[in-house]
Order: sequence, then C-alpha cells, then structure tokens
Amino acid sequence: MKNLANVFRDYYYVSPLDFADSAETNRLHIRIVSFVFFLFGFFDLLFVLFLHHDDLRESFVSIVYFGIIAIVNAFAFFFSLKVKDVKREKAYIIKNIPFYLVFASSVGIAIYNFYVLNQPFNGVLTLFLVASIALSVFYVSPLVFSIVLFAGLCPMLPKIYEKFELTGLLDSILVTTIMSCLSFYKRRTEKKYFALLNKQKKNLVAQTFGNFTLLYEGKVVKFSRVKSTELLAYLIYKNGSSVNTKELISALWDGHSDSERYGSSLRSLISDIKASLAKLEIQNFFIAEYNNFRVNPESLQCDYYDFLSGKEWALKTFAGEFMSQYSWAEDAAAFLERKALNRS
Repeated sequence: MKNLANVFRDYYYVSPLDFADSAETNRLHIRIVSFVFFLFGFFDLLFVLFLHHDDLRESFVSIVYFGIIAIVNAFAFFFSLKVKDVKREKAYIIKNIPFYLVFASSVGIAIYNFYVLNQPFNGVLTLFLVASIALSVFYVSPLVFSIVLFAGLCPMLPKIYEKFELTGLLDSILVTTIMSCLSFYKRRTEKKYFALLNKQKKNLVAQTFGNFTLLYEGKVVKFSRVKSTELLAYLIYKNGSSVNTKELISALWDGHSDSERYGSSLRSLISDIKASLAKLEIQNFFIAEYNNFRVNPESLQCDYYDFLSGKEWALKTFAGEFMSQYSWAEDAAAFLERKALNRS
C-alpha cells in the first residue's frame, strides 16, 4: 500500500500552492456555471408553480428537484464571490468548495432524476453531462472526480440493466471508466506543466522594493506602452487575486473608473502585455478571464511575495520603499513597514 501511495504521489501529486491559481480559475468558472444553473432551476421552478398552483402536491417532486438546483447554485455563486481574496495557502481548498458542492449536488440531482422523477435516460444523460463539464472546464482532483462519478453511477446500474439491457449497462460502465482515466491523465499533464512553470520561475523576477522592475533571464521586460508595466505591477501587488476592469482603470488613471476612453486604453495595455510576453514565451503569468485579470504568483520570483511569506532575506532587504514610482503603492509600503517593524 505504501508503494502504491508513493507511485501515485510521483505521477499525480501536485502541491496545493501550485494549484492556488487554478483554484482561482475554478472560482471564476463556477461563478458563471452556478449562475446559469441557478437561472435554469429558478425559472423552471416558477414555471411549475404557475402551472400547478391549484394543487402543488401533484408536482411536489418537480418542485423539490428545481428548488434544490436553484438553492445549491445560488449558495455556490455567492460563496464564490465571498472567497475571492482568501490567502493562497488556503485557496486550493476554500476556493474549490463551490465547485465540488455544485458537482456533487448535480450528481445527486441525476440520481433523483433517474429514480424519483422516473426518467432513467435523463438521469444518465445528466450524470455524464455534468461529469463532462467538470472534466473539460475545471481543475479537478482525479480521485474525488472518480469517487463522485462512480458513486453516482452505481445506484443506477440495476435500473440501467432493466431499462437498457446489457449493452446499456456495459456502455455506462465503459463511459464512466474512460472519464475516470481521463481525469488521471489530465492531472498527469497538469503535473508536467507545473514542472515546466517552475523552470520558468527561475528566470522571471519581479523586484518591488524601491522602484518596480520586471526581469526575464536577467533583462528588463520591455513593453510598447509605459502603463503596461504599471498594470503588471498592480496585479503583482494584488498577489494572485482577480482584479476587474473597473478597479484596474481606477488604479491606473486616478479614479476614472467609468470612462469609456480609459476602457479602450486598458484593452490596448492588455494586448500589449499579451504580445510582449508571448514573444518571450512567458506562460501562465498574466491571466485574463471574464474581464478579470491577475498574475500567477507561482510563475515568478518576487521579493514582495518572499516578504509576505516571512523569508528572512526579504525582511532584511526591505528599506521602506515599495514600487516607489506608483502613487497607489504608498499604502502598501506603509503596511509592509509596519509588518517589518513587528517582525524585528
């Protein structure tokens, strides 16, 4: 058993800290997915209530079905908003809670559909549709994925055999097994990717004490636009937290968060950053999703991040200046100075 655990660790284990940025991606994805699922459940619930308002007992199982979908996904949506700025050390667990809640409840909904609503085809279809979305869109633990998937399939097997005979039974088991294998293959691919990212980390360096400078392979990273550097500096200061368009414009242009003109300028900066980083083949550093922007702290070396993690050399190096060329960094510099004094 110990040897098996070691083999699993060698092939599939990835540090939770490496997955902190992936957890943020999951949080942003589930915010969209849970909102869509909520709308589906909520409006279908209203429709059922409208049609059967004279005798709700007749449609009780449908009311429960759509009610659970609406409630669970509403909770997941608001929870995903609440955990936006959770510490990176806890991100892998806490930010993934909404996803695993929706995933597990959706599998339960498939079983409910299969038995209580007496719709075997829809139940099986729901199970595999939810599993396909989880596998293709989210970063998911292969062990948890496989356990939940098989836990959803097993109660259905007797009736699958009854309704769809041996061929349907074998097809269901085959599809579930293939999906489970794909989840392990995906994690193996992710592990290799993070290994390449760690190699990049040795060459990508952000210096934040004093003036901000971004270096790659010992050379300053240059952009076509001056504010492109400031945009990256602000995202590095945010330490992996997603920043929306309005906040970025406000930080870069002194509070002009509602100006269409500055929105166009921001899009130009983003294009400039993407193009410049692509030329240097820098990957998974600057991330843009759903008008939310962030950097992945695990993709670079940074004195600021080392300071926050309590590394002695960073505490000694800090001399009271932090990204000195930017006015929005003044409060952060004061915070770091207080923290340095408390440590001494």
